[in-house]
Amino acid sequence: MARRPEGELRRGWTTGACATAAAKAAYTALLSGSFPDPVQITLPKGETPSFSLALEGRTKNGTYAAIVKDAGDDPDVTHGALIRVDVEPNGDGNGISFRAGAGVGTVTREGLPLSVGEPAINPAPRKMIGNTIAEAAKAHGGNGDVIVTISVADGEDLAEQTWNPRLGILGGISILGTTGVVVPYSCAAWIESIHRGIDVARAAGEKVVAGCTGKISENRTQALLGLPDHAMIDMGDFAGGMLKYLRNHPVPRVVIGGGFAKITKLARGNLDLHSGRSEVDLSWLAEIAKSLGGTEDVASRISKGNTAAEALSIATKDGLPLADEIARRAADVALETVAGTDIDIGTLIYNRTSDLVGRSNA
Repeated sequence: MARRPEGELRRGWTTGACATAAAKAAYTALLSGSFPDPVQITLPKGETPSFSLALEGRTKNGTYAAIVKDAGDDPDVTHGALIRVDVEPNGDGNGISFRAGAGVGTVTREGLPLSVGEPAINPAPRKMIGNTIAEAAKAHGGNGDVIVTISVADGEDLAEQTWNPRLGILGGISILGTTGVVVPYSCAAWIESIHRGIDVARAAGEKVVAGCTGKISENRTQALLGLPDHAMIDMGDFAGGMLKYLRNHPVPRVVIGGGFAKITKLARGNLDLHSGRSEVDLSWLAEIAKSLGGTEDVASRISKGNTAAEALSIATKDGLPLADEIARRAADVALETVAGTDIDIGTLIYNRTSDLVGRSNA
């Protein structure tokens, strides 16, 4: 995750908000002959942002408009993407039909809030677009029955930087956004993707899912357990975001994999493992080393060390199973978080050279 810059951060707009604005501009032009530029929309919480058009024009059967997405100061992979919406008549009484243009994905797996075969335009953006189309129809004498095709320039390449392939969304990105607003570094999209990953795994009947803190631990855990891609949850720092969702959407078994420092934070009771929001308690690690039979000298060197990796190295050289103990305690914290379920939890810990150095029930 990119480091958050200092100072007040600028908010941005979701792909769903951009698509809504482009749809309004295109449909307004289809009815009135004129493209509003800038075009203003109303978001679910009442905000009324305006968007400048990057493209506008007419096709054989309709009109189109495009907007460049501005994600504000959020490190969003779709920042700067060109969101284009084509609108054409759909026949009286047929309502709104959504289609995936180039760069927008199609759903191929069960478990998402859209049916298999549907374009990856999420329910909230569909609702925003529907409301906006209805408003434009009322203002300009239309019937609101249109085909809305959303395209994203280079969307298929952008999707490779997202979880879409793992979720079974193929061919491009998803059109997302519940509120229409991107709050910088809120990590809402990441946590939402964790939830959708769990949904897809459950729908596929997977009995084991693995949540990992990074790519190295994910690759090693997947190889060790022999799990398919859609059973791997890119948990990152959000152990709490994963475990709390699993509490209400359980699977039989969960394995958590990560580096020693991250899993040590979990073992200490931290559910947010980001370096800016929790830190490794070396004095606590020193006490654990003593409980495992470590000498006062070993404990002192651990408590005065600089990093978790140094603490692990000291303990390992002294023959202390510190990583195994941390794995056990982390599993206990995870089990407490999903209390009331029958979820079985294991943990795997890797060092900086990706060697498995600690495990519990895994």
